[in-house]
Amino acid sequence: MDNWITKQAQLAPQKIAVTDGHQSLTFATLAQRLTQVAGQLAAVGALTQPRVAMLTDNSLAGYQVALALLGTGHTIVWLNKRLPTTELRRQLQDSTVATCLVADDLWREGLGVNAVRFGTLLTTAATPRPLVATFDVHQVASIMYTSGTTGQPKGVLQTFENHYTSAIASALNLGVMPDDEWLCTVPIFHISGFSIMMRGLIYGMTVRLVPQFDAPAIAHILRTEPVTLISVVPFMLKKLLDQQTPTATPYCALRGMLLGGGPIDQATLRRCQQQGVPVVQSYGMTETASQVVALNFADAPSHVGSSGKPLFTTQLQLAPQTHEILLKTPALAAGYLGQPEKFAAKLTADGWYHTGDVGHLDEAGFLYVDGRLDDMIISGGENIFPDAIEAAYQSAPGVRDIAVVGRPDAEWGMVPVAFVVSNHHLDVAALVAFGRQHLAHYQVPRAFIPVAEIPHNGNGKVQRAKLRARLSVAHSD
Repeated sequence: MDNWITKQAQLAPQKIAVTDGHQSLTFATLAQRLTQVAGQLAAVGALTQPRVAMLTDNSLAGYQVALALLGTGHTIVWLNKRLPTTELRRQLQDSTVATCLVADDLWREGLGVNAVRFGTLLTTAATPRPLVATFDVHQVASIMYTSGTTGQPKGVLQTFENHYTSAIASALNLGVMPDDEWLCTVPIFHISGFSIMMRGLIYGMTVRLVPQFDAPAIAHILRTEPVTLISVVPFMLKKLLDQQTPTATPYCALRGMLLGGGPIDQATLRRCQQQGVPVVQSYGMTETASQVVALNFADAPSHVGSSGKPLFTTQLQLAPQTHEILLKTPALAAGYLGQPEKFAAKLTADGWYHTGDVGHLDEAGFLYVDGRLDDMIISGGENIFPDAIEAAYQSAPGVRDIAVVGRPDAEWGMVPVAFVVSNHHLDVAALVAFGRQHLAHYQVPRAFIPVAEIPHNGNGKVQRAKLRARLSVAHSD
């Protein structure tokens, strides 16, 4: 297919492709700029191998460098800026890259490869280099490492076809309007952020970049700029709701918020309805190049808590015994870098992909995600998912953060135990009473353990293995 960058420069040359609130680039200007960046990439020796790593934030410079790599037919290896240098070194070695391009404010020593600052790259004298005329749909466009909650992170191979079909499926669900502008406050090194960049190219849509999530700043943008769509995770949504006081100025042009990234409690979703904030829940993962299941604007108000229905290009079924979510979709990644056997192990003989998540469908076919199969606690024959307990306790007085794991029990097999970050002294009796009001009796944690913080990985997911290990040490003592 035609190079999406040069195609939009032909179709909509004067449309704003990207803006950071200070500088805006049309598709025509962007395409021209990228030939200059491509020349600079060649001049610093970054294009000698098919893969190039990037360590960046949501900046206009990072956006342009990434698209220059894609536009010259190279594969981006996205690095998570929150990870320690030791893990970044491992990922760089695993992906066999020779060059890592680093935003100036994220510079660090010891990456073990040829590291080039954006400031150096973008001031290098160079002859412009033309972009490739076409994209090979089967070529790997990007590599992202999974969060590694259950083991070492694996490099997910995302092809141009994966990104294209993901974008088209989302468009068929949410619609594409001529004036759409998508606010990208989620990191572009995650699939949630990079998929916005790709949709921008495929739809001919403006991408509004912000360097990081800051609730007052984002709320101001939504009230004063023509942003129609924004992707959020539960933490972001709650912070934005807190900004919408009765006297606050309404959002200027917002069509909706696409919510993903984990479970959300019913109380927060009800607040969205009360404040008139249109939220569309979704379900997806790095291996599916973003959402593959989502609500639409018409169904969202009447199916609060659901992730929606499979998008047009997605097939979904639940495993008979475990209710694990199984998928078929052209957005499914080509595999894991250097570990084809691990990806193959997640596929059934007839091609269904095991997501590792458990869910249920209502009578109308709407999906509700219950939690991770590996996290499920079987207590006295009842299946308990930590996500449900944690969501209930989000509104408990004094609870700042909570994570639930299973503990072996002689009578019940397993029982739930909660680690709690509290605003004050932990009142266990009050927490038990709260649980009995909002949960089934077997879901109420048998112990509440005070901690200073909950361990999370670089992608913000709870590292339950560390909490289980802490329980094991305490038990052995």
